Amino acid sequence: MDKSGIPDLESLLPSVIELAEQAGSKIMEFYKGEYHVESKEDLTPLTDADLAAHTVIDNGLKALTPDIPVLSEESTEIPFSERANWLRYWLVDPLDGTREFIKHNGEFTVNIAFIDNHKVILGVVYAPALGVCYYATEGQGAHKCENGGAPERIKVQSSISGKVTIAGSRSHRGASLDSFLSRLGEHEFTPMGSSLKSCLVAEGKADIYPRLGPTSEWDTAAAQCVVEEAGGHITDTQMQALRYNTKELLLNPYFFVFGDNSIDWASYLND
Repeated sequence: MDKSGIPDLESLLPSVIELAEQAGSKIMEFYKGEYHVESKEDLTPLTDADLAAHTVIDNGLKALTPDIPVLSEESTEIPFSERANWLRYWLVDPLDGTREFIKHNGEFTVNIAFIDNHKVILGVVYAPALGVCYYATEGQGAHKCENGGAPERIKVQSSISGKVTIAGSRSHRGASLDSFLSRLGEHEFTPMGSSLKSCLVAEGKADIYPRLGPTSEWDTAAAQCVVEEAGGHITDTQMQALRYNTKELLLNPYFFVFGDNSIDWASYLND
């Protein structure tokens, strides 16, 4: 850990990736077998796999960095009066895309991020059913590794030629997105679950992922580091980068994930 109190993220990264893979292995045990599904207060689904992955990651991070708090989607709720004092912390979604897990389409991820002063500086996104891991740390670029192979550096498409390629939610498409797409004009739409939509932008397979619906901070943090280190952006509709742990509610504003920042994406929204 350096004088600022930030741990050496480059040396921690392999252990964090390993934790994501361990959580993914636990998730796949349920995916291939049986599991219980219930509804949380916000009516989103919760499975045994979410809770098992949470336990793996929570225990692992506390062992790696015992002095740094962990905020997970499946944590006991932590009041903002306590969180407001955190300069840095781990932000985790143990199973992002629970609906995709239940549908058995493979499009779900384990998301682990490290936040420093409201900004994400490490991100790991692991899709266990697909055998794909995306990861990044601040200043070190973004990488993708498939099925345990050699990592490859990934980059966004920084300029668009031809049709705009859209990544969009498979389970949460709504009227706001349809309106945005109609204003955008001719495009190709790729439906995808979980934070994999952002990762499609990070690796240049999609130009933009517009999210015009509710999400929480653990949904975006890990992928934001990957996107930004790949040369892209995750911003609110005022084109300001998403920030973390700044308010009571852990909900994100509507946002855009994109590579080409010469385009005013907000101009395609309804007035």
